[in-house]
Amino acid sequence: MNKVVVGLSGGVDSSVAAATLHRQGYEVVGLTLWLMKGKGQCCSEGMMDAARLCDELEVPYHVVDTRDVFEKNIVDYLVSGYGSGITPLPCSQCNKAVKFGPMWNYAREELGIDRIATGHYARITPNLDTGRYELRRAVDLSKDQSYFLYDLSQEILAHTLFPLGDQTKTETRRMAAEFGLHTAEKPESQDLCLIEAHGSMRSFLDKYLAPQQGYIVDQSGKVLGQHDGIHHYTIGQRKGIGIAADRPLYVIGIDVGRNQVIVGDRESIQKTDFTVQRVNWVSIAEPAMPIRAEVQIRYRSQAVPCAVIPLENARVKVVFDEPQISVTPGQAAVWYEGDRLLGGGVIEQSQDE
Repeated sequence: MNKVVVGLSGGVDSSVAAATLHRQGYEVVGLTLWLMKGKGQCCSEGMMDAARLCDELEVPYHVVDTRDVFEKNIVDYLVSGYGSGITPLPCSQCNKAVKFGPMWNYAREELGIDRIATGHYARITPNLDTGRYELRRAVDLSKDQSYFLYDLSQEILAHTLFPLGDQTKTETRRMAAEFGLHTAEKPESQDLCLIEAHGSMRSFLDKYLAPQQGYIVDQSGKVLGQHDGIHHYTIGQRKGIGIAADRPLYVIGIDVGRNQVIVGDRESIQKTDFTVQRVNWVSIAEPAMPIRAEVQIRYRSQAVPCAVIPLENARVKVVFDEPQISVTPGQAAVWYEGDRLLGGGVIEQSQDE
């Protein structure tokens, strides 16, 4: 009988993933990673719901304490990033360093199981010609999470199942009701786990970075107002800057040395190109020449046509067909060919930011 360790958050998606595999004949083992120190919805309540689900399915359940791993790879990563004027994306970092890798290692080393599964909306398809495991968008594009999974290795993809990738969220809810799962009507989590635990990203960061007042300036250095901490701002931000102006203003730069937030109009926030570091090539091997693709620079942004130019040291240059706004250092840039995720990496800070 096939054995699989299913990562359980306590939500409806991971619950249905486990129940689906169980119905398909897999020998399911439930596992929850204990991520955060202190009280947080994703941990305390999630563990109880996950344990109850495993009781309903009559399968084993394990909790693995990864709080120190989460603290080092996510909390420290975020605090360091925001403190240096960038806006890190925690979810892709968490998937690689905290969730999938440690979960697969625990499954193999402690349980003797070499396959894992989660409730992510994405698809994995083996390419027999290239020998690579291709990562594709989910059928339900409104729920597609492939953007956050670009940094998974071929080894992890080869041993991972995404049972929900071929269905819609509506179908997932319906299946949860059919399975009689207690999570069928559980509200969907809308925020990062850190925000759920601390109320807001601002509140979380203020625990670690002491707010320090400074000036908000335009590109010429003219003082337009004051800020109460550069970590409260992000490149491309328009709302909440706190300055009255005759036109919309955007954050176009953060000067850590001067403790200044630099703002400008929409035209000044547009970019024709940017560079990406820590690139992971997924569905294809690293190309020797530039390729055409569609790049997505935020989770909810539309993928737009571009050229991806390979550079040395796991870097690329991305050139838009048409200028784009809100290219934010620290966020992920992920490029696709149709629904196939080719690769991705972390947007670098340019010299003028």
